[in-house]
Amino acid sequence: MIIAVDGPTASGKGTIAKALAEHFGLPHLDTGLLYRAVGLQVALNGGDPNDPDDALAATTFAESLLADPELRSEATGGLASRVSVHPAVRAALYERQRSFATQPGGAVLDGRDIGTVIAPEAEVKLFVTASVEARAERRWMEMAQRGATHTLAEIEADLRRRDERDRTRKEAPLVMAADAILLDTSELDRDAAIAAALAAVSAERS
Repeated sequence: MIIAVDGPTASGKGTIAKALAEHFGLPHLDTGLLYRAVGLQVALNGGDPNDPDDALAATTFAESLLADPELRSEATGGLASRVSVHPAVRAALYERQRSFATQPGGAVLDGRDIGTVIAPEAEVKLFVTASVEARAERRWMEMAQRGATHTLAEIEADLRRRDERDRTRKEAPLVMAADAILLDTSELDRDAAIAAALAAVSAERS
């Protein structure tokens, strides 16, 4: 069984995907980490994330980079959004994601184009979303716990910029698949969001 979990930044899709993977005993891939690794590698190379050649060169990042805590920073998230608009970058990472999705027994993948591009044949597709205000508050609280000093207004503005890039990019824009289940987590806490996702997947499989 392949479960595709798509949605914008800080919607809760990663938390939901991990919970689904644990519940159904499936491997999980946060595809956003791949793009974050490319973005971080561009920075480490001293390149420009807006330059297609610099971004493509960074797709050969070392596996060890996926464990770097810097991948979770807001700065790296912004870099990921910028490198993800390049068709060559998406093509370079496509096979890696596709192989994970089609492994024997299935998998859970979360990202922005899983149900539309990476695994359009997924048995269950969720599109997890939330208001920008709710997402900004969540991200602000997460960052505050890590000692970051960004303001709530700064984070909200950054999320709006990322949303715009993700939805308007030419290659694999962030859109809800026609057969996806919409899950709005704006008013849900972590446990309630997971419960709603589990119920939706179970209902879809029955």
